[in-house]
Amino acid sequence: MPLLEIKNLHVQVGDKEILKGLDLTIEAGEVHAIMGRNGCGKSTLASVIAGHPAYRVTEGSVLFKDRDILSLTPDARANSGIFLAFQYPIELSGVGLAQFLKTALNAKQEFLGQPKIDAVQFMKRMNLRAKALGISADMLKRSVNVGFSGGEKKRLETFQMAMLEPDFCLLDEMDSGLDVDALKIVGQGLSVMREPHRSFMIITHHNDLLQYIHPDKVSIMLDGRIVKTGGADLIQTVEEQGYDSFR
Repeated sequence: MPLLEIKNLHVQVGDKEILKGLDLTIEAGEVHAIMGRNGCGKSTLASVIAGHPAYRVTEGSVLFKDRDILSLTPDARANSGIFLAFQYPIELSGVGLAQFLKTALNAKQEFLGQPKIDAVQFMKRMNLRAKALGISADMLKRSVNVGFSGGEKKRLETFQMAMLEPDFCLLDEMDSGLDVDALKIVGQGLSVMREPHRSFMIITHHNDLLQYIHPDKVSIMLDGRIVKTGGADLIQTVEEQGYDSFR
């Protein structure tokens, strides 16, 4: 059974149609890269899956774990196992990272009908994940994303993902603006998170991040639709011939 199955998805922002009958299937445990030039609808797709209210679905369905999630609120989708890593993570001044994560974790536990995580369990999990991703004790004490560089913010997105242990990870151009060292840390952190039950949808323009978390499938997106799905060899086709070769 696919973890995510999208059928004939049409999406508008205002009067403009962005997604125009998009179909996509992602199996459990699959790393699926979505590639396409700016404005083709990649980030819109991620936002719709996560439940952004600015986007209006006019037709189609989005099934996650065999359930249509379009009627669910963003927090219900997140607690069901969907995580969206932002291209430009926002700053939450006055909201401590550790407290933010503990609150999010226990909200998920409550949603799933499971007991809350106590302080000892939380600190053990947080310190283990932080060490693996090179997150310093000072970073853990600060407000969410406040005063961090672009690369540090992306590392914190990966850290949040590791803490919340989602089933489906949406990475919306997470490699944007990363230097070589930050890209390596983020890429290796994502690779460690690969599990048979966990899938990744990686939205990107190029191959840099995909060198660390190798995709099982690659889909090319043009003008609001998936026009080609295949293996990792499609990346080389993009680099050599560009996106117009898929029209």
